[in-house]
Amino acid sequence: MKTPTTSLLLFGFVLLFSFPWATFAQTHEDFLRCLYNHSPNSSSISKVIYTPANSSYLPVLNFSIRNLRFTSPDTPRPQVIITPLNESQIRTTIYCAKNHGMEIRTRSGGHDYEGLSYVSEVHFVVLDLINISSIVVDAENRTAWVQGSATIGELYYRIAEKSRNLGFSAGICPTVGVGGHFSGGGSGMMLRKYGLAADNIIDAQIIDVNGNILDRKSMGEDIFWAIRGGGGASFGIILSWKIDLVPVPSIVTVFTINRNLEQNAINLIHKWQYIAHKFPQELFLRVLISRVNSNQDGEQTIQAAFNSLYLGGIDQLISLMQESFPELGMTREDCIEMSWIESILYFADFPSGTSLDVLLNRTQLSTQYFKAKSDYVKEPIPLIEWKRILDLFFNKEAEFAGMHLYPYGGIMDEISESSIPFPHRAGNLYGIQHEVYWKEKGEEESERHINWIRNLYRYMTPFVSKSPRAAYINFRDLDLGENNKTGNTSYAQARIWGIKYFKNNFNRLVLAKNKADPENFFKNEQSIPPFLLKEVG
Repeated sequence: MKTPTTSLLLFGFVLLFSFPWATFAQTHEDFLRCLYNHSPNSSSISKVIYTPANSSYLPVLNFSIRNLRFTSPDTPRPQVIITPLNESQIRTTIYCAKNHGMEIRTRSGGHDYEGLSYVSEVHFVVLDLINISSIVVDAENRTAWVQGSATIGELYYRIAEKSRNLGFSAGICPTVGVGGHFSGGGSGMMLRKYGLAADNIIDAQIIDVNGNILDRKSMGEDIFWAIRGGGGASFGIILSWKIDLVPVPSIVTVFTINRNLEQNAINLIHKWQYIAHKFPQELFLRVLISRVNSNQDGEQTIQAAFNSLYLGGIDQLISLMQESFPELGMTREDCIEMSWIESILYFADFPSGTSLDVLLNRTQLSTQYFKAKSDYVKEPIPLIEWKRILDLFFNKEAEFAGMHLYPYGGIMDEISESSIPFPHRAGNLYGIQHEVYWKEKGEEESERHINWIRNLYRYMTPFVSKSPRAAYINFRDLDLGENNKTGNTSYAQARIWGIKYFKNNFNRLVLAKNKADPENFFKNEQSIPPFLLKEVG
């Protein structure tokens, strides 16, 4: 039998835990009501709203999740997903979220490495721009307008429809959305020739915190500067980009040469550090390091895959490689000539002969659990240290780990660090993407593999950039630091991670944020904060 005291305690607990949820439920209902009340066509808006009570909610949420770390039952999920069909529905979503205390996370392709486009620990809405994806190519003027949720694959396909001698300098994963990719910089196999995607953006349209649609002229040069490499989600909703297309030859040459430890891989990696950034701009030769089965005895070994795009024919490439990197032993049989658009399929690991139509598919072939980190290297890593680094890949947790080395130099040495927010230019020999994948679900498995990559990252400390130790925003890494999940974040706190991504450009990004979104409505764990009054008073 319950005593009066016990009954009072239970009543207190009910009040304690039910009141916030009751308040939240009311906020949620008020938000939905606002959407309907402020939409010119309530039947139209109803078709793009998904709540947990809707049978399509989970399929819509999961469709663009690229990291299985964020599919566990305890991962915070949005209270509402909205897939707008037009700008009006985006403006209504911003208005209602502001007025009813809901945070917005904007998703284009879903490739954010830390899931920030669809995960938050506060009450939030996912604005999924999957329907805002048109592409208009003007081959005559070598430009294109690309909406924010078009994928890189779709963009490449539409360019190739109009001309096989035009391309664009961006990444190699076809399902990445251009909204996030371009706004973080956008590196790819032509960066030594044409720079980043963001280096080739000439106009943009965004919807600001007040629902205004702004182009380059009306947003101003400070905000236009900020969204090209500073992360567009901090400043508004990216509607579309106007890009300069780049000329590509009718024939390009690709090759992949695999060398393992028994085939002198360590010495080849060491030599590569001294020459890859000095090659002509037309040659991009990256190194993909992973653990594989040995061809000799079935034992595990470490493999370095030398993977290359050359904007020209085989004959020129052979001459160049024989002169600069004869140790690799490249032969004519290693090389394949093809069109530039066919090379997109090659680097995306599609089988030879695959139709270009596969670039229109937004569905990723496979998704896994993963964690990634990044680095920049300014001085060659000593040979003995490469041996020790590669030894770490024999650990159990590194079965599906990798290290991607991508060369700089070329035009990247010629572009100022402050031309856009992306600052990693002259002085870098190459960048590194560290990554580890695993197949088993569960907190313990995730922790083991994440600890492995953190250990690798710590070991790399003496050999990579310093003061700050630089990182690439499109390889998002919350280990570098986070904003407060609720309330304000100071400039000093955000600067901890901000200077690693942006170096001295971080200050200008904060000033741009003050112009675009002074109340900090558009925010996440690594969004640019505005200056607080107490910080400048």
